[in-house]
Amino acid sequence: MNPLPLTRWLPFLLPAAFVLACLIVIAPALPPLVSFDFNYLHLFKTSFIGILLEALPFVLIGALLSSLVHLYISEDMLSRWIPKHPAAGILFACTLGFIFPVCECGMIPLIRKLIQKGMPVYMAAVFILAGPIVNPVVYGATYMAFRLHPEMVYARMGLAFLVAAAIGWMIYATWKGDPLRSKPLSGAASSHHHNHNHSHPHEHAHEHPHKHEHNHSHHHGPSRHGGKITAIFVHAADEVFDMGKYLIMGCLITAAIQSFVPRESLLAIGGGPVGSYAFMMGFAFLLSLCSTSDAFVAAAFTHTFSAGSLLAFLVFGPMLDLKNVLMLLSVFKAKFVLYFAFLICTVVFVGSVLAGKLYLS
Repeated sequence: MNPLPLTRWLPFLLPAAFVLACLIVIAPALPPLVSFDFNYLHLFKTSFIGILLEALPFVLIGALLSSLVHLYISEDMLSRWIPKHPAAGILFACTLGFIFPVCECGMIPLIRKLIQKGMPVYMAAVFILAGPIVNPVVYGATYMAFRLHPEMVYARMGLAFLVAAAIGWMIYATWKGDPLRSKPLSGAASSHHHNHNHSHPHEHAHEHPHKHEHNHSHHHGPSRHGGKITAIFVHAADEVFDMGKYLIMGCLITAAIQSFVPRESLLAIGGGPVGSYAFMMGFAFLLSLCSTSDAFVAAAFTHTFSAGSLLAFLVFGPMLDLKNVLMLLSVFKAKFVLYFAFLICTVVFVGSVLAGKLYLS
């Protein structure tokens, strides 16, 4: 098995991480050699830890669900569940969030396993888009944030459903190839089961011919009794380590933007009626908030931005953000990710503008 690409850099990354940690701890006590406000560094550290701790539990949930799918759902079982007609398949994928209420942070490992098991690409795309929003957990969180504006809750659920269905139809009509990267899971530990059945009949030329049969069964991996549970956690650990490096990279970039870019400067960009939609979508992309908590951030801008632009923030963020793009690129081909991102940007923008004019005005 090929070594992890990250292994070559470990001799450099580990000392660098240690030096960075030491600098963060001792830098505030050093004399001011340069004029730098270490409050920003403290804010960066706090933001990074907060984003990572917010996303990591959902990555773990997604990895565990992926392991359960890998071990307990066969290709034949999945083919019996999936509707054959694309319209029924898209509706089925839009409602999967009620069965698997997974945040967008844990969606990617689950989707990869479902595609490998035989789920069509267009259904997987619909589940990626609708699953993190159209589920009871996010509905409750959005309702709590917009108790005084319940129409925003219904608009978020409805627009997410329509956007996911529309993009699913587009991918069904236009994308025919395999979107997954051909590279296998990095560091995936495989369970090896070797069965050697050697039968050596020895006939001897005397009155009592006897036959010797040797049956050797070697099981490298978990035992029969605890095998399933052990395999679930082994496979989930492989998924977490495979996704984790992209999640950490995305969290670092997001925390840097949140800490070092003044929010007042960002707010000044989106002052126009159309620019506010584009700004809030870009803001959601950069903040990379979890779909269970982004509604409370959006509610803080109720008196600053239009309802339509807030809706764009609530729908676009869970579908496409900075850390998820890196995780998508780890699973899907870059061409598919770019095409997918273009569809999301276009359909969410048009849908939120129409909803803002026709429903939320």
